[in-house]
Amino acid sequence: MLFKYGSDRLTIDLVMAICNGHVKAVITSDAIAKVNTCRKMVQNMADSNKAVYGINTGFGPLCDVQISPEETCKLQENLLITHAVGVGSPISKTLSKLMMICKVHALCQGYSGIRLTVLERIIYFLEHDLIPVVPEQGSVGASGDLAPLAHLFLPLIGEGEFWLDGAMVPAKHILKEHKLKPIQLQAKEGLALINGTQFILAHAITGLDKMNYLLDLADLAGAMSIEGYKGSASPFKEALHTIRPFQGVLKVAERMRLLFENSENIMSHENCERVQDPYSMRCIPQVHGASRNAYSHLKELTEIELNSVTDNPIVLSDTVAISGGNFHGQPLAMGLDYASVAASELGNISDRRCYLLIEGKYGLPRLLTTGGGLNSGFMIPQYTTAALVTENKSLCFPPSADSIPTSLGQEDHVSMGSISGRKFNQILHNLEKILAIELMYAAQAMEFRRPLRFSSVLEQNLSIIREKVDKLESDRLLKDDINAMISLVKNRSLIVSKS
Repeated sequence: MLFKYGSDRLTIDLVMAICNGHVKAVITSDAIAKVNTCRKMVQNMADSNKAVYGINTGFGPLCDVQISPEETCKLQENLLITHAVGVGSPISKTLSKLMMICKVHALCQGYSGIRLTVLERIIYFLEHDLIPVVPEQGSVGASGDLAPLAHLFLPLIGEGEFWLDGAMVPAKHILKEHKLKPIQLQAKEGLALINGTQFILAHAITGLDKMNYLLDLADLAGAMSIEGYKGSASPFKEALHTIRPFQGVLKVAERMRLLFENSENIMSHENCERVQDPYSMRCIPQVHGASRNAYSHLKELTEIELNSVTDNPIVLSDTVAISGGNFHGQPLAMGLDYASVAASELGNISDRRCYLLIEGKYGLPRLLTTGGGLNSGFMIPQYTTAALVTENKSLCFPPSADSIPTSLGQEDHVSMGSISGRKFNQILHNLEKILAIELMYAAQAMEFRRPLRFSSVLEQNLSIIREKVDKLESDRLLKDDINAMISLVKNRSLIVSKS
């Protein structure tokens, strides 16, 4: 498959496939024509006496200072250098690479005025795995992700660093090895490179890619916990949910029915005297489904942004360049904050199910061990889930609700969306660990229901878990078991749906 920058439509799956090297992306003749046409428009404006923001003027509060044609190149180089003020640990290579892919796609749509030679250099970096080092902190999410994008594109002018075998190497050394000269940026190019939402966008992409799997995994963990608890499958019947038809809820209820299909354990107590299960079992469709609705909302927003132009000004003709606010990250920031709450809640309800499994009810031994007293069994891992859940709750404050004016008040309302994106991924990272522990608990509980059989998909997952983590017969160091479960989750080794 071939993806055409500036022409084809990007999706979450497609941009991840390009990033992972499974799909090749190219600039077609149509995109080249759009880029070249827009570049001529910018050059005409740069050569004129009319002040056009970012093309022949200063930036931010200096927008009223006109720059001569002779100083234009220096202006654009200064822009990258002065805005590269990020701090903190570097983001992952994957995030940097996604930023580059998204930026190229936006620039190829022909509204940014960048030269083809600059785009070709960025694509060369991508194709040769020359990924710039970008610090994680410093963006306020408007005028776009200025600091991260400045760091991302410093290597174009021979500054900054690339990743090489896990080490940070000065870009000028790598350029020399590849026989590449630094590019001298021209009118509008520096602004086109650093103005945009690609840092926020990259975090949304990676978060959505992970959350998509974790939503399915949460359903699986819930189903396994219900099997271990000998809970009821009645709350998942279709008739209950069609009269309150939220899409996420309907999907979860259907998935739960499939996960319980032909389970001897479920069928063995269909007519038992227990009236109802606690909410964390019974309300899985409503809670997990609400999180799915939030995921779908953020996915919709992200895929719009993936195919948008978010720099400034937007060039429309030889004489018209609109200085607007497409760089403002609020549309994504608010969606990211919503999805953060949704991801946190998946962990919250998972911890409650862990607690239920160690209470010692309905045929399960307390703490899931038959040797309680001498053995603590699974008492303490629930402390870990409780700690992670509280950490996630503390990360749910919405950065998009905050704003601190910058640029001498010219940029008086900012989105803080970069922080929203980072926190979203932190929450998902914690959620992986919470679900890993629930799955370990659920597998242990299911062992006490033998010789009854479960559905085929749950039996397969129980086997996968047992290949890495043995049933707990007496106390042992659980750190290795927990880490093995986390690896299963991170590697997406568990089967999250009925084949």
